[in-house]
Amino acid sequence: MITEGGGRTKFVEQHGLWGEAEHAAAEAVLRKVEEMGLETLRLSFADQHGVLRGKVIEARDLASNFRNGCTMTSSLLAKDTSHRSVFPVFSSGGGLGMEEMAGAGDIIMVPDPTTFRQLPWSPKSGWLLCDIFFSNGHPVPFSTRQILRQALKSLSAAGYDFLVGLEVEFTLLTLVDAKTGLGDAGQPGTPPEVGLLNQGFQYLTEQRYDEAEGMLSVIRRNLVELGLPLRSIEVEFGPSQFELTLHPDSGQEAADAMVLLRSAVKQVCRRAGYHATFMCRPALPNAFSNGWHLHQSLWTRSGASEPSGANAFMPTQAGEVLSEAGRAFVGGLLAHAAAASVFTTPTLNGYKRFRPHTLAPDRVAWSVDNKGAMIRVIGALDDPATRIENRVGEPAANPYLYLASQIHAGLDGIRRQLDPGPPTDTPYDSEAPRLPQSLMDAVSELRGSELYRTTMGDSFINYLLKIKEAEIARFLTAVTDWEQREYFSLF
Repeated sequence: MITEGGGRTKFVEQHGLWGEAEHAAAEAVLRKVEEMGLETLRLSFADQHGVLRGKVIEARDLASNFRNGCTMTSSLLAKDTSHRSVFPVFSSGGGLGMEEMAGAGDIIMVPDPTTFRQLPWSPKSGWLLCDIFFSNGHPVPFSTRQILRQALKSLSAAGYDFLVGLEVEFTLLTLVDAKTGLGDAGQPGTPPEVGLLNQGFQYLTEQRYDEAEGMLSVIRRNLVELGLPLRSIEVEFGPSQFELTLHPDSGQEAADAMVLLRSAVKQVCRRAGYHATFMCRPALPNAFSNGWHLHQSLWTRSGASEPSGANAFMPTQAGEVLSEAGRAFVGGLLAHAAAASVFTTPTLNGYKRFRPHTLAPDRVAWSVDNKGAMIRVIGALDDPATRIENRVGEPAANPYLYLASQIHAGLDGIRRQLDPGPPTDTPYDSEAPRLPQSLMDAVSELRGSELYRTTMGDSFINYLLKIKEAEIARFLTAVTDWEQREYFSLF
């Protein structure tokens, strides 16, 4: 039976999706919504690309959606980055061999009451992140939030918690022309015409920050009011390029924060007449690549649910920068770096960042506090801030898949006691293997990855590969400006 709210009657109760903590959190949210006088709630889930999709409901219907969930079309899970359906959703099994995915039928979004936020830029609106289920109550296997949740369970079973710190670069531009003409509405549409907020090449100078402080302050206030653990806003090297850093948080919360951060920054900037992009390497004169540096450490657990507070990466002998577990974790990250690239660098554009002497890595190597290497280790004897920084990621990565890929690779390193070898002092001259040179190379590596097929499942890996292959196929059939310049006059 379908309710007036769109979900199935008593869906959450029928399938035992919540415990006492979730029910208590939901009651608290309902009280807050009433006290705040909210009018609408945005119910969102992060799709396969880490893009938020969902519906806006009337505040009076939130209780019903907590009980019954909210319907959402399953075909959203079949789309590539142009929003085109990759799978034949109206064929048997929806092109995925699953009857639940056939015919663009419904999946059910269940709001997670612990994620509730009031949106400061839309003060009569609240926001809730959702998990997605089939109508039979089974989790949708293509839910990337669920993929991370399973990875965290594996980590917990091994006796660890995952602490994550985010450093995310983005480009902030003035919006000159939004390109909303009828001829601009393609799939994808025409990119907006933009201008610089300020010039670059004055890395971390106060002058450049002050020039941009007006809009950066608007971003900062909204992120803080949203409850995100903002730590700093920094001027990056390129024109109109900035970096946001967040205080460390647990794996699930950090991934949720990243999804909300990207969406919040883009929405706040657009309302103010600016364009923020987390694209890795925008096709703009003098633009610099944006990266996403992922700081990570493992912390031992004293029981089933309580962390003991011990950093498992912290070295115990003078002269070391990592414990044995930390070295093995690095060994796992290096061993699976090529296959993990589909998760850390999921766009065709992201591979244009892997260039030598650019503060971005170009090969699979680790170092001690060297920002040219893929893995940068920061640590010392008895230093609880000891951690690993993976500098390979792009800001467009799906955070659930990025984090899950690190957990599975690192755990494999610990289980197999993989030796990362000696650190390098010259990462761009190292004999270490090169990172994949293209998304095509990365897809090939992931296709043959036994680790990720075992941990994430063949069906999910094949599903993701199909989406990425469709994106690649569209790219390869498009005539580029480079080709036009190279051949049009010559031949």
